[in-house]
Amino acid sequence: MDTIKIIEKYYSRETVAYNFLVRHSKMVAQKAIEVAERVRHLNPDIKFIEEAGMLHDIGIFLTKAPHLGCYGEKPYICHGYLGREILEKEGFPRHAIVCETHVGVGLTVKDIDDNDFPIPKRDMLPITIEEQIVCFADKFFSKDDNPLKEKSIHSVRKFISRFGEEKLRRFDEWLRLFGYQ
Repeated sequence: MDTIKIIEKYYSRETVAYNFLVRHSKMVAQKAIEVAERVRHLNPDIKFIEEAGMLHDIGIFLTKAPHLGCYGEKPYICHGYLGREILEKEGFPRHAIVCETHVGVGLTVKDIDDNDFPIPKRDMLPITIEEQIVCFADKFFSKDDNPLKEKSIHSVRKFISRFGEEKLRRFDEWLRLFGYQ
């Protein structure tokens, strides 16, 4: 799979969105590979993790995020399920699920209802080890503060804690599972 070629079907190389997406995705993919190496005993599919890490945010161009060079019509929270739709059309259903399940630490129907998110009402939780690894790795790279610098575990935990104890507990479980605690 040539992930850059897939990205270039939807993004022009000279745009802000393309440059942001490729830089961010490379950092997430690299972090995800590092995490996967830590848990080799769980037999993660490292090639798939690298590909999914590169493609997890492919739907951002369809959202309103001008600071990322994205001028679509949908709210940013939609980029996960929109990315899923793109990759399903491309014939990559496993990669598509990673797009949908990487938002936050995963979303439940209750989260969607409680926050009135304009996204399909279904659980969007990372289930497989590969889905969990990409979701976890993505949390270390901000799209706002300093997108080229990896965040500390402390700052990731602080950010996630704003969304409730259950979300922080899920992240803390990943810290243990992936050997960070």
